[in-house]
Amino acid sequence: MRYKIGLLLDERRYEAVKGLPLAEKLRSLFGGELKILELEVDEEVAKRILAEFPSARVDARGYLEDLPVAFKRALFEALVARGSPAEALAEVFRRIEEVKEAASRESDYLPPP
Repeated sequence: MRYKIGLLLDERRYEAVKGLPLAEKLRSLFGGELKILELEVDEEVAKRILAEFPSARVDARGYLEDLPVAFKRALFEALVARGSPAEALAEVFRRIEEVKEAASRESDYLPPP
């Protein structure tokens, strides 16, 4: 089964991506106010992400949700640098301990709902 990771892009991030081949994976949301970059991942990658981040889950649409901001930021930066989703994910997994450490500090900054 294929799963998706959705990365919301603001104007600055959109500018960083629009010249790359990844731009074909962009979709508009909210009347074009936001862009979302949809990346497909296979079941093995999804299982690894879910194992690394206990708060993550798969929603009814097949999207990996509740991923830490640190993971999404690292993935976006790797996508811009590498261009390929597979290479970007490999880069993030090489740095997974650093990403997990940054993710563990997120609860210090986010207020409770």
